[in-house]
Amino acid sequence: MDTPKHGYNGIILQVDLSTGKIAKKAVDPQDLADYLGGRGLGVKLLWDHLKDKPGTDPLGPDNPLLFMPGPVSGFPAPSASRTCVVTKSPITAPVNARYAHSATVSYANMGGFFGPELRFAGYDGLMITGQAAKPVYLYINDDTVEIRDAGKFWGMGTDAFDKAILEELADQRFRTCYIGPGGENRVRYACIMNTAARAAGRGGTGCVMGSKLLKAIAVKGSGQPNVAHHQLFLEALAESREKFKDPKIYGRWRKAGTAAAIEYLSGEGIQAVKNFREGTFTEVDKIGAQASFKTWVRSFACYCCPLACKKSGRTTDSPFAGLIHDGPEYETGTMLGANLMISDHAGMMKAIYIADDYGLDIISLGNVIGFLMEAYDKKLINQKILDGIDLKWGSVPATIEMIHRIAARKGIGAVAAKGVKALADAIGQDSHKFAMHVKGHELAAHNCHANPPRALCYATANRGACHLNGTDINQQNMIALADATGLCLFALRGYGVDGKLMTKLLTAIIGAVPNGNPLQIGERIYTLEKLFNYREGFTRADDVIPDRFFEEPLTVGKKKGAILTRAQFNTMMDDFYTQRGWEPITSAPTPEKLKQLGLPALT
Repeated sequence: MDTPKHGYNGIILQVDLSTGKIAKKAVDPQDLADYLGGRGLGVKLLWDHLKDKPGTDPLGPDNPLLFMPGPVSGFPAPSASRTCVVTKSPITAPVNARYAHSATVSYANMGGFFGPELRFAGYDGLMITGQAAKPVYLYINDDTVEIRDAGKFWGMGTDAFDKAILEELADQRFRTCYIGPGGENRVRYACIMNTAARAAGRGGTGCVMGSKLLKAIAVKGSGQPNVAHHQLFLEALAESREKFKDPKIYGRWRKAGTAAAIEYLSGEGIQAVKNFREGTFTEVDKIGAQASFKTWVRSFACYCCPLACKKSGRTTDSPFAGLIHDGPEYETGTMLGANLMISDHAGMMKAIYIADDYGLDIISLGNVIGFLMEAYDKKLINQKILDGIDLKWGSVPATIEMIHRIAARKGIGAVAAKGVKALADAIGQDSHKFAMHVKGHELAAHNCHANPPRALCYATANRGACHLNGTDINQQNMIALADATGLCLFALRGYGVDGKLMTKLLTAIIGAVPNGNPLQIGERIYTLEKLFNYREGFTRADDVIPDRFFEEPLTVGKKKGAILTRAQFNTMMDDFYTQRGWEPITSAPTPEKLKQLGLPALT
C-alpha cells in the first residue's frame, strides 16, 4: 500500500482501550481519493469496522470513536480548524428496528486547535475502540502514545479539567478534548468539549467516550504534511484571505458571532420558541446580541481563523454577577433562552455555563427541558414526578436544577438523560406530538412552520435532526464535502459556494481532486451514511418531522398563522428521493446510484 505523497501523513492512530494495544495503520490511498478525510474518511472507517456487525451496541466496546481532521486541517488557510468526531449514535432508533441496538451514524464537528495538532503529530485520524477497566486519558506527543490513568480527574467538570490537565502535562502546547460528568454518567446527548466551550456537540459523542471510560485526549505535534503545489497553494491562500476581508460577507460573524441570528430569526418567525410552539420570542431583545454586547469583553478564534466568531463576557448586576463564560451563540441562546421562555440574560448564561461544565449538548438539553415544561404546563406530569421542581416556563432556578438532575441521572433526570423520545414514550398521553426530534435526535433551534426547506433538512439528515444538513441536495453534498476537508462551514462563502476556490486549495494541497468533481465526493459520503442507516433499519418511515408543525399554526409574530401541510411535505420528500437516486417508497439507494458512486450493494 503506497503512502500518500502530499497533503496527508498517511497514518491512522488506532488505540484499543480493552487490550492497551496501540497501532499506526497506513490509510488506503483509494479511501483518501474517495472520501478525502474528516467526516468522509471517518464514515468509511466506521463502515469498514462495523460492516460485519450490524446492530452493534453504541455503548459497547466494538463501537469505534473516531477523531478525524481533514486534509486542509492544520494548513495556514482561513478557518482550516475543523475535526469531525464519528461514531455510531447512542440516541437514535428507527421505527422498525432490525436489531436491539439499531442506530444511525453519528458525526459532530468541532473547531478549536485539536485537529490541526493531531495532524502536526503525524496522524490523519484517531480511532479508539474497546473499553478501559478504569478511567484513563490518552497522551499523544508525536510518536509517543500512552494510555494514562485519569482516576483523579473523573467527576471533574470541563472548566476545572481544562486547567488541571495542562498542569498535569506541564506544557501549554498540548491541545486537549474531554468529557464532563454528563459523558461519564452516559447521558445520551453528552458532548465532547475542548477549550472549555467548543464542542463536538451533537449525537452523543461524549456518551460514547464516557462508555469507554476515556476522560480526555491530549496531543502535541511538531510536523506537518507537505503541499503538492506550493505556488498554487500561495495563490489560493491569497484569494481566500482577500475574500475573508469582505465586511458584507463576514462582518456579522466578527461583530457578534452567531448571536446575531437570535433577534433576526425571531423577527422572521422561524426561531424555536416555547418548545417550538412559536417562531417569535417577544422578549428576544433581552437575550440576543444587543443585550450581550454589554457583557462581552473579548473574541476567540479557532486555528488560523480570521472570523473570531466566539464571544466571551462577564455578567454583572445579577445573582450570577462575576460569571465569565462564552456566548450566547444562536443555538445556546435560543435553546436555553427563547425555547424555555427565559428572558433573564444572566440566568440564561448561568444555565449555559453549567451545561458546558457538565459537557451536555445544549441543543438536546433545551429540547428535553422544553418538553418537560410543556408536559408540566399541560398537567400531563406533576411536581412529584419532577422531584418537586416547579418547572414553569421561564424559570431559571427550575431550569438549573433540572440540568443538575439530568447530568447526575437522578430522579426524573434518569429518563430525561435518554432524550425527548424516551420521555414521550414514558409519559404517553399523545405527548409524542410535541416531542421535537427526528429519529430520536432532538431538533436544533430553527422552527419549520414557516420554513419548509428546514423541514426537509431535519427529516433527511443522516444523524437525525440536524440544522447543518443542508436544505437541498446540492447543499447537503457541499456540506459533506466541507466536513471532509477540515474547513469550517462558516467559511464556505469565502471559498466560493460553488466550490471553485475550495477545489483549487485542495488541488494545491493533495495534488488533484479525483475526477475533478469534489461534489461527487460529498454525494458519496452522504450516500454511504444513508447506506449505514438503512442497514440498521431506517427507512422513509423514519424521515418525518414532529406533528406540531402540521397541526398547530403559529399564533404570534411576522409568520402568525403559518403551518406546514402534510401534502407539501410529502411532495418535497418524493422529489428529494427521486433526485437522490433513492427508492421513494423505502428510501433505499438504488443499485444504479450505488454503482455510480462505487459503493457496496445492499444485501
